Amino acid sequence: MTLISPAARDALQKWLDHQRALKGASDNTIEAYSRDVAAFLSFMTAHHGEPQGLGAIAKITVSDMRAWMAATRRQDVGARSMARKLSAVKSFYRWLAEREGFEPTAVLATRSPKFSAKLPRPVEAEAAKDLISTIAENAPEDWVGARDSAVITLLYGCGLRISEALSLTHAAVPLGEVLRIEGKGGKERMVPVLPVARQAVAHYVTLMPFELGPSDILFRGVRGRPLSPRAVQKSMAQARLQLGLPATATPHALRHSFATHLLNAGGDLRAIQELLGHASLSTTQAYTAVDLGRLLDVYDKTHPKAVAPEK
Repeated sequence: MTLISPAARDALQKWLDHQRALKGASDNTIEAYSRDVAAFLSFMTAHHGEPQGLGAIAKITVSDMRAWMAATRRQDVGARSMARKLSAVKSFYRWLAEREGFEPTAVLATRSPKFSAKLPRPVEAEAAKDLISTIAENAPEDWVGARDSAVITLLYGCGLRISEALSLTHAAVPLGEVLRIEGKGGKERMVPVLPVARQAVAHYVTLMPFELGPSDILFRGVRGRPLSPRAVQKSMAQARLQLGLPATATPHALRHSFATHLLNAGGDLRAIQELLGHASLSTTQAYTAVDLGRLLDVYDKTHPKAVAPEK
């Protein structure tokens, strides 16, 4: 932050503290925010030829914003990343404008570049079952197969992130009907646990060759250390090759599948949002890939204009 004035640096730090304390932003999010806004403020210093204090920051113009976006894009920054950076800058300016009493129109009116959202590709229900069984069969030892099967079942059956599944401790077993999960930003949520998931974890625990205390990580590698996400990804990659599944059939795709299959079965989008731990409903919508044919069928059967009146 050498190109940022002391006042701007102080304001940025206070905003980051605000995001962490009141918004529950994760460490990774805070780091990204800090990097993006600091780069923006540094650019403005170089652009104007002098450090930008709070007074100068408040007078950013539309021309300044265009210059920053053009310079950033010239650094081979894609539209999606550019949109993320602009979002961070806007959030900082909303907070700063409220504190300092200036009008941030030039910043907030800047349009985000358009980009095509990469929709997740869920794994079909039968393919998910095949993956679980194939992963277990491929394992060099029975307990390793039970371990991998339990992890994959938690991803698909509970909609967990792989980091959430691998952070479970031995104190969580035996699993109950509901599991308390600490997700991104330290936000907690309650997730129902299907009997098949409880059984898979219980089977793994009976075969695991290590003695664990209540606070020890539940899922272990072959040498006794906590299981890494990479090990799960490798097991799944091998299984999908055998089954002829696309490269998009990753552990994280099972989380997409959990959400999509629930929604296709008639699940409520708000309820699925809670189960996934999403702060925004729009995020949940992006995670779900509802079958268009099912939507049209529901429309034909239920929409008042689509239902023919009785004669």
